[in-house]
Amino acid sequence: MSNTAVIGLLVGMTLAFAGYFGGFGAFLLVAALGAIGFAVGRFLEGDWELGDFFHRGGGRGERRR
Repeated sequence: MSNTAVIGLLVGMTLAFAGYFGGFGAFLLVAALGAIGFAVGRFLEGDWELGDFFHRGGGRGERRR
């Protein structure tokens, strides 16, 4: 099994436990916090830049560098 598959398995199991024991609200909370943690991790690793989220493009599909 690849590393990505193991991480996906653990995330799925975490969401399943949260949904089973805490209900749908806990499921949504865990999913939202996981997404925020993922975004912060990618930002800190340098894969994403802050400007990627707040880009104001002047044209259709064009990206200024």
